[in-house]
Amino acid sequence: MFPRFAHTRAKATPATLPHPEDVRKRDILGLPIAMTNYEEAMDVMDGMVARRDPGYVCAVAVHAVMVAYGDAEMRAAIRGATLTVPDGMPLVWAANTLGENLPNRVYGPSLMRRYSDRCAERGHRVWLYGGYDQGSLVQLALQMRHRHRGIQIVGGYSPFFRPLTVEEEDRMAERINRDKPDVLWVGIGVPKQEKWMARMRDRLDVPVMCAVGAAFDFHAGRISQAPAWMQEHGLEWTYRIAQEPRRLLPRYLYYNPRFMLAFARQLGRERRAELALDSA
Repeated sequence: MFPRFAHTRAKATPATLPHPEDVRKRDILGLPIAMTNYEEAMDVMDGMVARRDPGYVCAVAVHAVMVAYGDAEMRAAIRGATLTVPDGMPLVWAANTLGENLPNRVYGPSLMRRYSDRCAERGHRVWLYGGYDQGSLVQLALQMRHRHRGIQIVGGYSPFFRPLTVEEEDRMAERINRDKPDVLWVGIGVPKQEKWMARMRDRLDVPVMCAVGAAFDFHAGRISQAPAWMQEHGLEWTYRIAQEPRRLLPRYLYYNPRFMLAFARQLGRERRAELALDSA
């Protein structure tokens, strides 16, 4: 189902690749959001592979930020990430309101697509964990092999909707480690994927894990993506609500207003602190 391909691995140059610590961060609601772009984020991931230094990347939107705001385990998982990139346009707008100059987000599905090109070019071994079901996961693997010629997908698994037992997770860790991937894409939804990566980090010999949520369904062709112009203007949420109103409308109605209120409070605190410094 997931055959291996012969491939020549490109020589890595760890010294020339950026460290995660080199990427500037901005605190948004208690989370260190990287002020970065696709190229820098992918260079960091290449550095993680080259240095064989296990870690994980979170691509967070408002939903993940607000779950973390009220969930200590989720908050710790995101804070413990090697890199946390702004997946949603509201985070870009928030950062720019705080004085940053981010031109765009680092959208999880686009990061997966772009970095899969690099994986194919550089011989990175890829593992897929997530998807709607095993059939959808196989379809994703087929689509990726078609779009990213030569990519090495060395394994994959679509887990049960229920939480795995400790024994099941141990067996999964053994299975993943046996396949020796360089990159592990995780698509099991917020907050399960972030918590899973934090929990599995010390049990997996994988340089890069990256949580990309709905990217599995998008790239498998199970769910269509919003047009580019809607994504660029922060309107993707309207398209997704139209697709899955029962699941997504309550989420957006609950989390988005709370994000705006919580961010307004943060902005007020920071402005008052600036005024106090100016008057000191």
